[in-house]
Amino acid sequence: MGMTLAVLLGPALFALVQTSIRRGFKSSLYLATGIFLSDITLVLLCLIGALQIISNEHNQLIFGIISGSILIIYGIVSFAKPVHLNGKNGNGDGESKPGWFTFVLKGYFLNVANPYVWIFWMTITVGVTNDYGENTRAIFFFFTGALLMVLLTDIIKAFIAKKIKGLLNEANVKMLNKIVGVLLMFFGVVLIVRAIIMNSKII
Repeated sequence: MGMTLAVLLGPALFALVQTSIRRGFKSSLYLATGIFLSDITLVLLCLIGALQIISNEHNQLIFGIISGSILIIYGIVSFAKPVHLNGKNGNGDGESKPGWFTFVLKGYFLNVANPYVWIFWMTITVGVTNDYGENTRAIFFFFTGALLMVLLTDIIKAFIAKKIKGLLNEANVKMLNKIVGVLLMFFGVVLIVRAIIMNSKII
């Protein structure tokens, strides 16, 4: 299950690769930590049944609009933000680097803002609790393994991105920022449109 979530394309994945290339491996680890913490939060919410709140159609519309707007804002910032690299291989930005807490929060909210991640964990939680029943020990080990696999694969993605960083110049990194920005805005628009369509019962 952890590998399944790890290979899914989403805004958190693109942000992770972008951060590793632009800000370095350590910054991407902080981002991965935020993603990991958000996954833990979602699993806990699923287990205590708090996600029943978003089963309401009106709440789904609100959640979809808010989540989509967050992704669009992230996308605009990523697209428009200038990049200035030091060194011939582009080893870092000339601008000051945000603190570790900023990256943790960014990873946390980027992942939380993706309703597909919510649906993924909610579906898995229902299936696992049905299979294991009241065997809390088995449930604990299942989710521990899945979550640690997600964290491990995110670290591997960041490491690979770091390795290819030396092959990039300023123009390539600028292009990467714009691609990531467009993708984030695209994800955001899709979430908003789907939320409106679902709420209006067109499909």
